[in-house]
Amino acid sequence: MFGIPGKQAVTLTPAAAKQITRLMARDSAKGLRIGVKKGGCAGMEYTMEFAAEVNPMDEIVEQDGARVMIAPMAQMFLFGTEIDYETTLLDAGFRFNNPNVVDACGCGESVKFRDQDATA
Repeated sequence: MFGIPGKQAVTLTPAAAKQITRLMARDSAKGLRIGVKKGGCAGMEYTMEFAAEVNPMDEIVEQDGARVMIAPMAQMFLFGTEIDYETTLLDAGFRFNNPNVVDACGCGESVKFRDQDATA
């Protein structure tokens, strides 16, 4: 919908693709649906859920066996994002390296997107 021909809306690091593939198999899911919603002190939060069905309006990204489905309202906020999966001594989780983010809260749970006020 908001893509550039020949360029995926989001990319996955090998670690993210491996984790998504593993979780898809464990949960018998069709893929990982990502989106955004209003919330948090910076204004917007990412959403993630494993989905049993593919929404025909979703932007589909497939890489190394992993399938990511981008919810329609989130596509313009997520275009160009790299999704990584990191494991540290204290935690493990997905990280969004998003060029559209201009600010984030101190705890890292919410973000503010470029031109967010104009689209809200």
